[in-house]
Amino acid sequence: MIRKTIAALISLTLISTPALAEPLARSLFGSKSTPSEQLPDPIGFYSRGCAAGLQAMPASGPTWQMMRLSRNRNWGQPEMLTFLQDLSRYAASLPGWKGLYIGDISQPRGGPMTGGHASHQIGLDADIWMLPPRRLDLSRAEREKISSISVRTADQRNVNANWTPQHMALLRQTASDPRVDRVFVAAAVKIAMCNAVPRNDRAWLQKIRPMYGHNTHFHVRLKCPPGSPYCVTQKPTVTQLSKGGDGCDDTLMWWVTDYLNPPKAAPKKKKGPPPKNAKTYVMSDLPSQCRAVLSSR
Repeated sequence: MIRKTIAALISLTLISTPALAEPLARSLFGSKSTPSEQLPDPIGFYSRGCAAGLQAMPASGPTWQMMRLSRNRNWGQPEMLTFLQDLSRYAASLPGWKGLYIGDISQPRGGPMTGGHASHQIGLDADIWMLPPRRLDLSRAEREKISSISVRTADQRNVNANWTPQHMALLRQTASDPRVDRVFVAAAVKIAMCNAVPRNDRAWLQKIRPMYGHNTHFHVRLKCPPGSPYCVTQKPTVTQLSKGGDGCDDTLMWWVTDYLNPPKAAPKKKKGPPPKNAKTYVMSDLPSQCRAVLSSR
């Protein structure tokens, strides 16, 4: 009788105990403090991938400083590091700017981050602060405490007094670079640019894309470099999004109308599990090549 009772309890335990959950990809990639010993290669999509052989953007240079060094997110593809250094030299030519303060690029092996970003996973995304650098000798401690500035009003509809012609020039230079796929800014910034740019010089504006949460920095996304077979190009393209125009249309105004005042009747939620994202990806959700990136020395 006792043996039967014990056997029944064991059987019940086996049935009721769930299988061990697969570790979250963000925990695995977030635990790596060094890049993989592989050739540089962006793998997968900007918000669903990883990065082989990333290189460190130097913490400081003649025209830039990396911020928040404690995060260890100053790793990027060689193309990104070259682009940032090129752009920083241009920024240093602007009145009142010594260069650039640069925020997150990617973790040492890319992949989903432990917090803060959905993208930045393949070494081709970077955040650039809106704060004009007055000095480029900030200590590591100072770089943890200093904050950027917002160039948008609290109601999200307009730029504020922090917005300058130098910001405009810097964004124009960024979007005009053929290496750049798109640039994310606050909707108010895009609207201000649409209102200021002459009609005969607007082609580059289609790369400037409105996105929430970009009032203190702008987000640069580079195209997949040539010879990167595992890199996934973003679709639709900026040309398709703007229907061949400059993006200064009703789709832009949505960000300061319906987006800020959504309909009271919320859409019905679809049944089933929520879609996976950077916070919930496991390794099986990422490209198979990411396992080699993670296990590389």
